[in-house]
Amino acid sequence: MRRDLAQLVCAVTGLALGVLVPRLSLGPQVDAGPVVTLLFTLGFGVISLVSIIYSMLFLVIQFSATTFTPRLGLFRDDPIVWRAFAFTVGVFVFSITSGLAVGARRATVSTLVPGTAMVLTLVALALIRSLQAGAFQSIQLGHSLTAIAARAHRLFDDLYVRPYAPAPAADPDTAPAAGTTTTVLWSGPAVVIQQIDVRSLVGAARERDCRIAFLVPPGTTVSRGMALAEVTGGEVPEAVLRGALETGVERTFDQDPDLPFRLLADIALRALSPAVNDPATAVESLDRIEDLLNRIVGRELSIGQFTDGTGRLRVTVPVPDWERYLRTAVDDVLYAATGSPMALRRVHDLLAGLAERAPESRRGPVRDRLRWVDRAGRERYPLIWPGGASPGGTSPTPRSA
Repeated sequence: MRRDLAQLVCAVTGLALGVLVPRLSLGPQVDAGPVVTLLFTLGFGVISLVSIIYSMLFLVIQFSATTFTPRLGLFRDDPIVWRAFAFTVGVFVFSITSGLAVGARRATVSTLVPGTAMVLTLVALALIRSLQAGAFQSIQLGHSLTAIAARAHRLFDDLYVRPYAPAPAADPDTAPAAGTTTTVLWSGPAVVIQQIDVRSLVGAARERDCRIAFLVPPGTTVSRGMALAEVTGGEVPEAVLRGALETGVERTFDQDPDLPFRLLADIALRALSPAVNDPATAVESLDRIEDLLNRIVGRELSIGQFTDGTGRLRVTVPVPDWERYLRTAVDDVLYAATGSPMALRRVHDLLAGLAERAPESRRGPVRDRLRWVDRAGRERYPLIWPGGASPGGTSPTPRSA
């Protein structure tokens, strides 16, 4: 909606300026004929800028999909893309409108009119310059990894504000709600749940004195007939639940903290595939994965319970736990990394460092994976892996992954 609104605002502003500016008599006057020619030339010439925008958008998205992962749409969602498009639309509307206004009624016109058109065109060129720089950066590995990590940092800082406490904290009133439990099924076409408006759902549950337990988290694809939520102690129509959901065709960063790990793991897996065979890229992705895991290892991840003003639990949403994050971030890459000593060594270092920094209650899954990596490294690369066969000894036959 913001994109469409920006285009509408720029078009309306260009129309208003195109009508008002030619009526001003400020400054020197010049013949209207050359000014009209200039305005129409700038107006239709700026259309080529729109073509450049969409050409770069298509090429960058295609490059990112084939080189990194098809789920990476950072450049497409960059505000500069749509703001540049909206501004060039405004420049086009201003140029054509002012050209018609000058040519229809005046023999002379203030130099303010061509001056304004030139300034707007220069601003449009500056936006195109920024757009080109953003497009070049978006096809660079380091910039893409940094952009994913930066969005993940903002998301984690918003979601996980409390430090991890192994001891059970004071829970809200989770006593079973009176009444039967009704399962609400999804009746629409297959979509991805992008966001859940928890505040409106808490209000709806309080009004009906019931409890809503979502069965699917943001980032999940729901299809017709799939269980969406369970309502206990009352009835909440499916329309109310659907009205609190923002859906689309792909996952977003807004309420999906598992997405950054999925993107980074996808980039590492593609780099480790036999067709690409670029373990250095996988190592860079693992560097960012380690950074994100270290960021959340000491934070409380159980944030899926929401209460009303009286402290009664009204809405629950499934959220990823520590084990889920490890599975998404490490497991697939761990198996793929067995074909590269560089990547396998980096996975080992990641898990070893994480085992040292993690709270004791979260070290078990990390240590299990670390033992597996050690065993795989000794069996597959016995001459170079710590604890493997000595250079002068007999090494066991490496086994396939």
